[in-house]
Amino acid sequence: MEVVERPHVILRWISVSIIIAGFFFVTGHSFYLPGVAPQDFLKGDDLKVKVNKLTSTKTQLPYSYYSLPYCAPKTIVDSAENLGEVLRGDRIENSPYVFKMRQPQMCNVVCHVVLNAKTAKEFKEKIEDEYHVNMILDNLPLIMPIKRPEQGITVYQHGFLVGLKGLYAGSKEEKHFIHNHLSFTVKYHKDTQSEAARIVGFEVKPFSVKHEYDGAWSDSVRLTTCDPHAKRTVTNSDSPQEVEDKKEIVFTYDVEFQESDVKWASRWDTYLLMADDQIHWFSIVNSLMIVLFLSGMVAMIMLRTLYRDISKYNQLETQEEAQEETGWKLVHGDVFRPPTNSDLLCVYVGTGVQFFGMTLVTMVFALLGFLSPSNRGGLMTALLLLWVFMGLFAGYASTRLYKMFKGTEWKRIALHTSFMFPGIVFVIFFVLNALIWGEKSSGAVPFGTMFALVVLWFGISVPLVFVGSYVGFKKPAIEDPVKTNKIPRQIPEQAWYMNSVFSILIGGILPFGAVFIELFFILTSIWLHQFYYIFGFLFLVFVILIVTCAEITIVLCYFQLCSEDYLWWWRSYLTSGSSALYLFLYAAFYFFTKLEITKPVSGILYFGYMLIASYAFFVLTGTIGFYACFWFTRLIYSSVKID
Repeated sequence: MEVVERPHVILRWISVSIIIAGFFFVTGHSFYLPGVAPQDFLKGDDLKVKVNKLTSTKTQLPYSYYSLPYCAPKTIVDSAENLGEVLRGDRIENSPYVFKMRQPQMCNVVCHVVLNAKTAKEFKEKIEDEYHVNMILDNLPLIMPIKRPEQGITVYQHGFLVGLKGLYAGSKEEKHFIHNHLSFTVKYHKDTQSEAARIVGFEVKPFSVKHEYDGAWSDSVRLTTCDPHAKRTVTNSDSPQEVEDKKEIVFTYDVEFQESDVKWASRWDTYLLMADDQIHWFSIVNSLMIVLFLSGMVAMIMLRTLYRDISKYNQLETQEEAQEETGWKLVHGDVFRPPTNSDLLCVYVGTGVQFFGMTLVTMVFALLGFLSPSNRGGLMTALLLLWVFMGLFAGYASTRLYKMFKGTEWKRIALHTSFMFPGIVFVIFFVLNALIWGEKSSGAVPFGTMFALVVLWFGISVPLVFVGSYVGFKKPAIEDPVKTNKIPRQIPEQAWYMNSVFSILIGGILPFGAVFIELFFILTSIWLHQFYYIFGFLFLVFVILIVTCAEITIVLCYFQLCSEDYLWWWRSYLTSGSSALYLFLYAAFYFFTKLEITKPVSGILYFGYMLIASYAFFVLTGTIGFYACFWFTRLIYSSVKID
């Protein structure tokens, strides 16, 4: 059963997005996010369970819960969704599961379903692909505890499997069995002053049970396999429910309530501590120490070498000595000559500034707790809105650089900045979305949402880029510290290790080395459906990335100028930007070693999205390297006496 999207929902997404953006500028006093307050429940109050998408790490294609013939309420109602939730493929809807606060229930019958060939096939396909059912109670996702006695720990799995494959004793034919009985546990923290309580945990143990009953089926029939009157409940799956044509399935559930010492403010700790974070700590600290050590070494070498060079050049007294000079001072008349394809460089630099602003502001708000996992879809919404509003800085940066290159057609640069990167990404995204749509997955972005994205792009981002470009072009042009010769000097033949391709590829290794450990955790959270929450580590890694991009670009730029090669503009961008190539190669390595994706469409989706991520990383790191080199060259050439 599909839920039809209505036109007013588009306006709701945009409204919610703008409200969330407004929240960013308000000081929050709640634990996670301003506006998200705990809800108190009295004994006997209704607790309504919501269902979310079906997910699988094998296919990466989410599906709506009601795409399978599960028990459905009389009317299916969408919960309020923000733009980020829709883009993530979340489909949160009401369910027929209704609990009464602190009133245990045993063997409640939800519905009775008779499979046909089509529905049996659908269930089998989802069981084959190891799909998980996700539910939500009071904004808490459903988890399944799994005890590991050998390690003495309990790990938690998001949701529960649709079913399992297995063999009957003495049979060689593999069968599919569905989890049709759910034993829920709701944990609550009771208020010492009143009878009110807050929900702090939502767990499940699924079972596959072939329910039996006497006579013909009716809503009032009593099950013999699970009877609340006889206090008989389901404790195992010894007689499992098979999925085949014309098979009857009775869906049932139990609810148990447990008082917990966990307070509402700490209820997400269970979800966020699912993975062993010891490796994370050790790896991050190890990476930080190595990068800081290398940064210190690079900084010391550069400062000492430059100080000696500048002192030597400034002490040249005679014209003969000046004529015999070598090294980076020799190319002072060409070093600020505009590069080839300077317009394209301006566009990429402006786009990089847009990305840098978006990333920095997002991380600051994530650190403050605004974008915690409890705010579902908040991170994606924030990224989109910040990208749109940072168009102002993109236009300003690209046009300022363009005017320095003596350009006059600022509107053309603004237009290219508005459309080049977003246009390429939109085309890739549109193709990938068409593939998802072809698979009838809920991960496909609906037409209404696509329209909302285009409105944000054309209605807000593009005008802001033009406003920024206009302001940037009206500012006085940046003056070069030295004059540029009319005739370019010849570049001497370079050593093999100063070859541009070799130098660029070497330059990307250090920035990638600074982030690849954190990249593992980010990829795991995205593709293995785990929560990513250590934004403090991420911000630290981002700072390290900025430092390493700047330093490696400055070092290689200095060596390039010393060998009398003054074509540094594009090379400075590509040197740190080449780390994106290593990121994409690592993503390919991760795909073949960590993921179990077998379907071609899922593989195309993975590499398509990682291509977009790598392209964005290229623009970001390239811009950081470019500005570091730009600052460095202006600094050194303004520090020496040039006649």
